[in-house]
Amino acid sequence: MDKYIRFDWAAKRMLRDKANFAVLEGLMTVLFDEKVTIVELLESEGNQEAENDKFNRVDIKARNSKGEIILVEIQQTRELYYLQRILYGVAKTITEHMRLGDKYDQVKKVYSISIVYFDLGKGADYLYHGQNQLIGVHTKDQLVINTRDRDAIRMVAPSDIFPEYYIIRVNEFNKVATTPLEEWLEYLKDGNIRDNTTTPGLAEAKERLLYLQMSDAERHAYDRHMDNIMVENDILETKVIEGLEQGRKEGRKIGLEEGREEGRAEGREEGRKEGLEEGREEGREEGREEAIVAIARKLKQRGASVAEIAELTGLSEEKFDIL
Repeated sequence: MDKYIRFDWAAKRMLRDKANFAVLEGLMTVLFDEKVTIVELLESEGNQEAENDKFNRVDIKARNSKGEIILVEIQQTRELYYLQRILYGVAKTITEHMRLGDKYDQVKKVYSISIVYFDLGKGADYLYHGQNQLIGVHTKDQLVINTRDRDAIRMVAPSDIFPEYYIIRVNEFNKVATTPLEEWLEYLKDGNIRDNTTTPGLAEAKERLLYLQMSDAERHAYDRHMDNIMVENDILETKVIEGLEQGRKEGRKIGLEEGREEGRAEGREEGRKEGLEEGREEGREEGREEAIVAIARKLKQRGASVAEIAELTGLSEEKFDIL
């Protein structure tokens, strides 16, 4: 089986070659569900070559099926504060590609595509999409804004201007690919490209991203990249295991302490209940005894003998001194 270069490595190096634009265009066409053509890859500090550069992303200037110019930012690397990273990257993409003095009508819409190979958080899907809208708190309607376009006033929804965000969680894809998007996920996750694929971008990737077509230097750099990923994943997995073990220990300690406290509380509650019950029983017993003594006094006042009183009340002779 042919071995293909993983997308995250190719996007930073081989796919920046104009001859390979069709691969990136295919991914965006499938994701946006409309034809997308790359105009250029934007050169900035974001497109550094370093393995660990801070802005490890690809900035793309493209044209959609309506002829509109859009900016696309692809982020791939692991980051603890990933949402903040996405927001920072979008802001940087917007500001880097405006000239000082440009009017705000030169701001282009940005599509942020995050391809993540790590656990980003809780969620069952492998693809998430979101965008900004301004919704009435009470009326629930969507706000549209007056804007000037070629000397005419038209209405624009915030979603027409504000960025859109796509997050592709590669490791969450566990399906048999039946759609073009799923075929892309199959390649992103396992590096597999079907022999008879007609999915935009993958046919070109099949021709141009073969591992064996790389030079010795390229293969060496690629193998080092993959080794670094394996080491990083092993370190993270070890940290997760250590964290779980530490969590279990702390959980047991907390559980024991809570158990002792609950036991003491339950003991106090049971003791209180038992004391109340014993008190009630003693009170009932004392009440019965007082009632018998009262009856015995009345019998004595009426002239009953000690033997008769004892027989009628069950009161022992020792108690007759209190009558």
